[in-house]
Amino acid sequence: MTDPGTPLSPDELPQRLMDVFGLVGPLYRRVQRRIELDAAQGLSVGVRAVLDLLREHGPMTVPQMGRAQSLSRQFVQRMVNDAAARNLVESIPNPAHQRSSLIRLTGEGVAAITAVTAREHALLRQVGGELTEADVATCVRVLSRMLELFDDVEVTGEPPC
Repeated sequence: MTDPGTPLSPDELPQRLMDVFGLVGPLYRRVQRRIELDAAQGLSVGVRAVLDLLREHGPMTVPQMGRAQSLSRQFVQRMVNDAAARNLVESIPNPAHQRSSLIRLTGEGVAAITAVTAREHALLRQVGGELTEADVATCVRVLSRMLELFDDVEVTGEPPC
């Protein structure tokens, strides 16, 4: 076995990164399903993502949200429409662009995303173990580098189920 502190060779790296992909896909699908099952407000994963993005960044346009989440503008628009129908978001004028409104959270939207993230944080506390800040920082660094590899891929469809 290779020393954990030794960089992988160019021949070993692809297989180890494929091991990461093999874990990330099932993890993503399970987390997605858990969010849908646990959401007292009945939020879909897509609506939840829109609310979280707006909570984190403030008002945004639909195209900005699509780019930020690597999702098609059409899919994000449907999620915004679903959220608006439930009074979780609202459109406001965009001073930078007349034809592209800004979307912002309503008070009900803030309450919904706050409740969902509180439940998610309670669930994630159960991970436990001896994970360190260094472990998590390394995981984030590796996944960020892998994401950068695919920066040139244009998103045109729906997220996978």
